[in-house]
Amino acid sequence: MTDLVIRALDERDAPLFDTLPDPLGQRGAHRLTRHRPDWKRVALRAGRVVARGAWWGGPDDRSPLTVDWFDVADGEEEAGAELLRTAPWRVGLELTLPTGWRDDPVRRAAAEARFAAARAAGYALLVERYRYRWTRACGLPERPGRLRFAPEPDDGVFLDALRRIHAGTLDAHARAAIAGGGSERAAREELDFLHWFPSPRAWWQVARTPDGDLAGIHVPAHNPDSPCVAFVGVLPEHRGHGYGFDLLAECTHHLAAHGAESVAAATDQGNAPMVSHFARAGYPVLGERVHFAAA
Repeated sequence: MTDLVIRALDERDAPLFDTLPDPLGQRGAHRLTRHRPDWKRVALRAGRVVARGAWWGGPDDRSPLTVDWFDVADGEEEAGAELLRTAPWRVGLELTLPTGWRDDPVRRAAAEARFAAARAAGYALLVERYRYRWTRACGLPERPGRLRFAPEPDDGVFLDALRRIHAGTLDAHARAAIAGGGSERAAREELDFLHWFPSPRAWWQVARTPDGDLAGIHVPAHNPDSPCVAFVGVLPEHRGHGYGFDLLAECTHHLAAHGAESVAAATDQGNAPMVSHFARAGYPVLGERVHFAAA
C-alpha cells in the first residue's frame, strides 16, 4: 500500500475535498454550513482522497469548535484516524447521519467505519442526538399561556438558573462538563457559549409562573449558519409539568417574529421529555448526529 499524505487545503485546491464518495449524504446535510477552506484536511493515497475532515467554528473564532464533517473511503479507517490524530486542533467530533441509518446496510457500514476511525484516533462516544428543522410550513406551535416570559439583562440570573438546571440534567454534554470541571465551571462555560452566538443578547428570556417564581429560561439565537434554539431549560423544582414545551413554543415564536423562515434544533435521543416536546411543537426530525468527545 502506498504511503499516506495528509495535507490541509486552501482556496486553490478546496475542490479536492469533494472527490470522495458521499454515502451518508453529508453534502445535503451541510448545505447551509460554511466551512473555511483552511480548516479542511484530506488524506491522500497515490493522489486519491481516502479520508477528509472539515472543522467548524464561527467567523471570528481563531480555532474551530468541532470536527463537523468526517469521511473515510472503504477500508481506510486507519487513514481517517491518522487524519484526526495529526490535526492541529483537538476538539469534539460530530458525525451527521440520515434518519434510520442503522436500517440500511450500506449506510450502517459507512457510519461504523467512521466510528472505528474516530475511536482509533482516541475519540470516545458521548451521545447520539436528533436534529430538527422547523419551517413555517410546519405551523407555529400553540402557546399554552401558563408562563410569563420577559427579557432579563442580568447574566447573574442566567448563571444561577444554569447551575440549577444542570442538577439532574439529561443533557450528556452538560453532564460531561460537570464531571470534568464541576457544576460552577460547567454553568460558566454554558453561559460563555450562549454569548458566542452573534444574535442579540436581548433575545434571552426568563419564564416565570403567575406567582413570579422562576420556572425556566430559553435562548433563541442565530448561529453563523441559521436561526436556532440555543437553549431550553426548566428548573428542577418545576419539572414534571411539561414546561419544556412552553419554553420551546415561545422560543419558536420569538425567532419567527424576527424573520426566521426555519429554525434548527437538537436534543439527546435519551432525553425523552424534550423529544416529546419537539414532536408536539411540530419540529420534524431532520436526521441524527453522533457526538464523540476528544480524549
